[in-house]
Amino acid sequence: MTDDRPPKPETLLVSGGGAPPSPWPSGMSTPLFPSATYDLDAAAYADITATGGRDTWWYTRLRNPTVEAVAEKLARLEGADGAILFSSGMAAIATTLIALLPPGATVVAARDLYGDVFTLLSAELTRQGRKVAFVAVDDHAGWGEALERGASMLYVETLSNPMLRLADLPALAELAHRHGAVAVADATFTPPTDLRVLDHGFDVVLHSATKYLNGHSDLIAGVMAGRTAQLEQVAAQATMLGGCLDPFGAWLLDRGLKTLAVRMDRQRTTAFVIAQALAEHDEVQAVAHPRLAAHPDHQLAARLLPGGSALLSFRVKGGDERALRVLAALSIVRQATSLGGVESLASAPYNTSHLGLSPEQLMQAGIEPGTIRLSVGVEDPTDLIDDLDRALRATA
Repeated sequence: MTDDRPPKPETLLVSGGGAPPSPWPSGMSTPLFPSATYDLDAAAYADITATGGRDTWWYTRLRNPTVEAVAEKLARLEGADGAILFSSGMAAIATTLIALLPPGATVVAARDLYGDVFTLLSAELTRQGRKVAFVAVDDHAGWGEALERGASMLYVETLSNPMLRLADLPALAELAHRHGAVAVADATFTPPTDLRVLDHGFDVVLHSATKYLNGHSDLIAGVMAGRTAQLEQVAAQATMLGGCLDPFGAWLLDRGLKTLAVRMDRQRTTAFVIAQALAEHDEVQAVAHPRLAAHPDHQLAARLLPGGSALLSFRVKGGDERALRVLAALSIVRQATSLGGVESLASAPYNTSHLGLSPEQLMQAGIEPGTIRLSVGVEDPTDLIDDLDRALRATA
């Protein structure tokens, strides 16, 4: 055997590319590092022994350069000590709740929640020995009474899905901390360009990054950001449950984040114009948008969320059957679940986002028959209004 014999083709196919350039060139995009595992040396083994590999590139479920770069950007956007990326918004929410709520602990949660989160709290986590108390988002006396009975966590959505009830974040954070509870908010509907949850006293902020943070309807991802104490607990749980975001997903998320501010400005502006038009439409019974004077949280929104929302909900005459016909009659607005993309999407919450809720639970959440949720995209506002008007009149 000779030392200078060139490798065979089978070997070159696997490892013939050589080492990457050092240092890597500086480009306009965050480098995509899709490797699942990494070379280990004596220093890596020493760190694995000492810290479990906290400071070592070891395995992408634990650490990845692309994922960490995007997590750091999100942490800075939120004013957090750090962030963790997950494979979905529900993975971020479930992992955080499991990590911060030991069996036997109680969470006090807003009654108005995304349907799967409501089910997670009311069924799955209670089955595992945790307790939940639901309170109306604006019932501050009820929040105080429930927290006073003993709770480990306060959980709320910044804007409720789909009726856009706005949580009074500073007041709720003060209540939570007065009673020794950690304050956690799902801010999927209010990205950090619009509202920074931690600035108002909350400890943890969650996002379905599938929505506005990515903004292109081509990624499923979630984010948890917060203070060091909670980050350490959630990171340990995330390692065990394994719901990490893959490097390409993180790369897509970083690409989408670059246009977040300009997208949100356009979408919020258009949503308010549409909300005003629908509020005057003779086939629409009610419109929910925080910048409308009729919205119950209009004054609070002027203080916490002056730009309003890129989402709105409206209720048509004729109940759910009419709502489905209106959705089918739309041509520019697309009939689909999810939200936050550059295209306008509409859905009926009772058979999509809140499918598992009973009629009584739907009414408690303010989702009356005929409700349609509209996620406004970046299309021309006049075209969207005309499309909605045509669909409403065609089904009258």
